[in-house]
Amino acid sequence: MTNKRALITGIDGFTGKYVANELEHAGYTVYGLGTVAADLPRYFQVDLLDKQGLEDVVREAQPTVVVHLAAIAFIEHGAANEFYRVNLIGSRNLLEALAPHAKGLEAVLLASSANVYGNSIEGVLTENTPTNPANDYAVSKLAMEYMAKLWLDKLPLFIVRPFNYTGVGQSEDFLLPKIVSHFHRQAPYIELGNIDVWRDFSDVRSVAKIYRRLIEVKPIGQTINVCSGKTYSLRETLAMAENISGHKMEVKVNPAFVRANEVKSLCGNATLLHSLIGESESLSLEQTLSWMLMAEA
Repeated sequence: MTNKRALITGIDGFTGKYVANELEHAGYTVYGLGTVAADLPRYFQVDLLDKQGLEDVVREAQPTVVVHLAAIAFIEHGAANEFYRVNLIGSRNLLEALAPHAKGLEAVLLASSANVYGNSIEGVLTENTPTNPANDYAVSKLAMEYMAKLWLDKLPLFIVRPFNYTGVGQSEDFLLPKIVSHFHRQAPYIELGNIDVWRDFSDVRSVAKIYRRLIEVKPIGQTINVCSGKTYSLRETLAMAENISGHKMEVKVNPAFVRANEVKSLCGNATLLHSLIGESESLSLEQTLSWMLMAEA
């Protein structure tokens, strides 16, 4: 296929920049959509709630693939209604704008979140693990999944549920960038919640590659965990950052950051993912932390 055209929503966000780079290297002409002004080629400043604006973008871009990343992702975001307006209604507006152009579309990737599983089930989570969202962000993402399935007869879409991932450029509102920033500043201490919890972490560069591969194999109608299948405790993560940076920092447990009934270990099962795109060597957490700490230097 010679005329590969990708439309990425949220291209100006943390993940969007890496996905754009990955698709450009794979030969796609990349079009982007975001809500703020950005000096990017083929970029459109359009809100997901602007139905006419979305229709205009789709008509101009004529994408063969779509990667829908745009969302309010920070769980502590103050206005709960915004999760539903952007993550649910905005996503529906996008699908509605894409439907008249379905003939030219090969794949539409919709980014949901592993947050839909909640935090009450211990262990390794598969795509068949019952969903149990514990906040408005997760509910809005699960609602988006159900809404999207209404469009399966019209659009070649599939859903990904990424677990935790990080990298250079992620906001310090998120845990690992916060830790990296403290080590970079050689802060004497950091306030965290429970550090004896194990979580599945991936590198954003690995996630971008996975998204590109999934677009290529087109698992239409499926819902897929995007994860490393490995867990690291926050205690281990802090030790890695200390070893890489050479800085020792006191950890103070702030009771305000400790979640009630928090499960000790949450890990994604990547069996379905690997059956679709094959076993791929994902970057280790130590490699990711080294990259982030060097970028901060």
